[in-house]
Amino acid sequence: QVQLVESGGGLVQTGGSLRLSCAASGGTFSRSSMGWFRQTPGKEREFVAAISRSGISTYLPDSVKGRFTISRDNAKNTVYLQMNRLKPEDTAVYYCAAAQSTRLATMIRDFGSWGQGTQVTVSS
Repeated sequence: QVQLVESGGGLVQTGGSLRLSCAASGGTFSRSSMGWFRQTPGKEREFVAAISRSGISTYLPDSVKGRFTISRDNAKNTVYLQMNRLKPEDTAVYYCAAAQSTRLATMIRDFGSWGQGTQVTVSS
């Protein structure tokens, strides 16, 4: 099972940018469909972005499409989430996750490995 460690979170003003990184170890990263989720206190974990094993296919919901981009570097066992034009409602703990799936995974139940999360705070 792959282990995941997120980094890159922090405090940013509205309209700013952050790039989150998720480093994988202990498994076969290139065989994992990867995803990003976020969660705020009292709410369910929300899907943010997904990328296929090869990196060719991605999917992002309308709430972040056009502002966020997901990418991966299989040589570095790392997946990224570039977040631009951030809004206060993007404030959350962001989690990286890995799915042993041949298809693009987007549902929480598809993901078997999770990172510890990184806090993103967008000030107004």
